[in-house]
Amino acid sequence: MNRKLNDLEQKIGYEFKNKGLLSHAMTHSSYANEKRWEKSRCNERLEFLGDAVLELVSSDFLFHKNDKMPEGELTKTRASMVCEPALAYCAGEIHLGDYLLLGKGEDATGGRERNSVVSDAMEALIGAIYLDGGFASAKEFIHQFILNDMEHKQLFYDSKTILQEMVQSIGDTPLSYELLREEGPDHNKTFEVCAKIGEEEIGRGTGRTKKAAEAAAAYHGILKLRKSQV
Repeated sequence: MNRKLNDLEQKIGYEFKNKGLLSHAMTHSSYANEKRWEKSRCNERLEFLGDAVLELVSSDFLFHKNDKMPEGELTKTRASMVCEPALAYCAGEIHLGDYLLLGKGEDATGGRERNSVVSDAMEALIGAIYLDGGFASAKEFIHQFILNDMEHKQLFYDSKTILQEMVQSIGDTPLSYELLREEGPDHNKTFEVCAKIGEEEIGRGTGRTKKAAEAAAAYHGILKLRKSQV
């Protein structure tokens, strides 16, 4: 695992002084449970910290980038920028799921690809960088891997609205979302949803909430429609 973590360090351009923090950030609760470790040895506390750092950095970014945007719009935009599907997309760009320590069951059921798992790991990684290298290092990571390529990521933030507009421009067939699967305890549910034009499925997505799953399904629907229009 150490070699894999070295590979991750090279990928993100940050070398940890305390390697244990990186390992901690990549430890999912299912792995800690399987090993019968204390709850604090999984990455949930680092995720909590990273979430706060991410909120501050993204707020600062939006505040200075949009000097006329009102508070309500800033809040809405920030929420969409750091939502689960958006963070999962960012995590996917660096293949973060490959570096996670997962329990056998979680791994076998596709945990490395699950939006909720990899988005949480992304926040835990931010928390670990913050503790290891301070706010400046965490900010640099966030700007490079989360706040970059905003135009493309806008598809994630506004995917349902964009898909609705695309479908309306094609014809009168209605767009709908169908819940395919719901599993897990109340505090950690996973939803799978498909986006449909009439009876045709055009995209499928998963998320910790129905809304997040619908956004992911809409995003994949947009990609499929764009491909068919080329």
